[in-house]
Amino acid sequence: MIDLQLIRKDSDSVAAALRKKGAEVSFDELLSWDKERRALIAEVETLKARRNKVSGEIPLYKKQGKDTTEIFREMREIGDKISSSDAEIDALEEKINDFLARLPNLPDEDVVAGEKENNEVIRIEGEKPVFDFTPQNHVDLCTKLGLIDYERGVKLSGGGYWIYRGVGARLEWALLNYFVNEHLADGYEFILPPHQLSYSCGFGAGQFPKFEDEVYWLEGEERKKGHFMLPTAETALVNMYAGEIIDGAKLPMKFFAYTPCYRKEAGSYRSEERGMIRGHQFNKVEMVIYSAQDKSKEAFEELVNKAANLVKKLGLHFRVSKLAAGDCSASMARTYDIEVWIPSMGIYKEVSSVSNANDYQARRNGTRYKDPATGKNLFVHTLNGSGLATSRLIPAIVEQFQNADGSVRVPEVLIPYVGTDVIR
Repeated sequence: MIDLQLIRKDSDSVAAALRKKGAEVSFDELLSWDKERRALIAEVETLKARRNKVSGEIPLYKKQGKDTTEIFREMREIGDKISSSDAEIDALEEKINDFLARLPNLPDEDVVAGEKENNEVIRIEGEKPVFDFTPQNHVDLCTKLGLIDYERGVKLSGGGYWIYRGVGARLEWALLNYFVNEHLADGYEFILPPHQLSYSCGFGAGQFPKFEDEVYWLEGEERKKGHFMLPTAETALVNMYAGEIIDGAKLPMKFFAYTPCYRKEAGSYRSEERGMIRGHQFNKVEMVIYSAQDKSKEAFEELVNKAANLVKKLGLHFRVSKLAAGDCSASMARTYDIEVWIPSMGIYKEVSSVSNANDYQARRNGTRYKDPATGKNLFVHTLNGSGLATSRLIPAIVEQFQNADGSVRVPEVLIPYVGTDVIR
């Protein structure tokens, strides 16, 4: 959530920053509500001061035998005015908070305006594979090798689902074990969160109310009092300390979680979305850092390097792209994507998005820390990064590491988990 004081101070600059994300916003109505609310608060404080003063004098008047009828009439009028003003303040605060809740995060100053066309490739790693034979696509390879059963996945659950089988299941689990061990070695705390989350988690992560129709809700429950299936472990991790004040000496706090992710986004008929590229359920290991405000940039670079190194150790060809403001998600101030090369498609596909929300999520869910130097309570900065999503890594692995005979080399770091160096 954007700081209201920032909007009061320089609404034009805030509006200009939001335009970089393609959001045209006028703050006239918001500032009018805020001005009215503050005037009412000042009026109520004056009335309460008057009521307290007179209430203290009433025993003295009674002791002196003075008629207090007029005084009690005034007290009732003041009480009624305070009650009606409090109701107006509550109504205005609801409108103000709803307005702020629907605003996207401000992009960092160095993030350029625009959509995907303005994304910048900042790093390319590994050699793009060149084949001296006609390479196969991942759908055919995974089917022929018995790694993925698309047909029976659809039979069980419909389009956008698949089944890992045999060595395919072992390869999937190998990737997850590899990620877990890497994060443990780097000192991150392993979290296994609930898969059903309350509305407040979606709101605190900045995904609600805008994207509340894009998750799976449990039927028969009112949304704001009900539960939904988590779309990413980030939604849980950034809310673990909601409403708390963290000892600043404990920052940064570093977590990772393994969960399936449940999303309504469906596979399309476009060739670049076939197979496992996009589905309703996929596995992901997610990293989250709670950072002090002045260490936020360092934490972001750490997450980018961690995600990139995971892909690099797999031996895959990939690139790192800095996203333009309009291509960042609504909650994020900056995002770098790690994108693997899918030879059959001739394109790169994102396997990790590393993002910094700055204090946007913390303002929504009330996560603060006590600054050891000043003693002030400040909002934490929350950062997240996939570490990694598997459903696009397996297509990249089988395509980049395929052999002329249709077999697939197993990345060296995964051999101990898979139990073989070649999948035939």
